[in-house]
Amino acid sequence: MPNEPMLVMLVEDNPDHAELVVRSFDNHPIASRIVLLSDGEAALDYLLRRGKYTDPSQSPRPHMILLDLRLPRVDGLEVLKAIKESAALRPIPVIVLTTSDADNDVMQAYLHYANSYVVKPVGYDQLVKLMQDLGSFWLGWNIAPRV
Repeated sequence: MPNEPMLVMLVEDNPDHAELVVRSFDNHPIASRIVLLSDGEAALDYLLRRGKYTDPSQSPRPHMILLDLRLPRVDGLEVLKAIKESAALRPIPVIVLTTSDADNDVMQAYLHYANSYVVKPVGYDQLVKLMQDLGSFWLGWNIAPRV
């Protein structure tokens, strides 16, 4: 439906970071709705429609995934790998949003076909600006295949 908000999946285990991201998107000019999951296993259950997410109406495909690397239960790189190995999920843009700027983390994310790798800024204003820019590009300017 053209007037429905864009669905953004945020996979983040730090409640403070999650709240800042959600708040940033609340003020974004592009209407969006956030699905917040706090561990990698829950993210895979949602995306692969397992467990409590078997009903597709309860687990619609996101238009964009913001994925932290350091997650409980299933690591973010494993989540990324599973997404990009699935023909149904592969077209969904995955933006790694993490505190790590380690060369190995960046390389591993791109080797597993991350669409973008972004290091979370420390300040609130910088994070709001980053979320505005990410939302504008990935939800506004970018043309993604319909999944």
